[in-house]
Amino acid sequence: IELGAGFDMDLTARENVFLNGALLGYRRSEMEQHYEDIVDFSELKNFMDVPVKNFSSGMVSRLAFAIATIGTPDILIVDEVLSVGDFLFQQKCESRIRSMMHKGTTILFVSHSINQVESLCNKIVWLDHGRVKRFGDASEICKEYSQSQG
Repeated sequence: IELGAGFDMDLTARENVFLNGALLGYRRSEMEQHYEDIVDFSELKNFMDVPVKNFSSGMVSRLAFAIATIGTPDILIVDEVLSVGDFLFQQKCESRIRSMMHKGTTILFVSHSINQVESLCNKIVWLDHGRVKRFGDASEICKEYSQSQG
């Protein structure tokens, strides 16, 4: 999920749900079936007829995440998407990610938040200036990373 990737900022949130869904390979009828879930999850009910160009980055993130996480994809790439938005929405996203993992989705989670990495991941790659420094068990490497930063 990249913030606003595939969105037309001049279109409304409602229009972007269907546009983004089409870009993800969903038919309009499938998006219509998921529409209310997307609106409910994003918590943007009162803003669905507003052009996305008027949204904050957090609102764009909410909509993008809600669209990208319908169904159960084989792989979901989440790149810093939980760095915007309020704490309660972040928890809601983490819960959805865990649910997807339990259903068999592989999550590639990119984050600078050691707490989120430790909470969501079982295996991690620690990159240092673009090079692999460590790969392995998340709790072990998170502990090592935390010690190196403090």
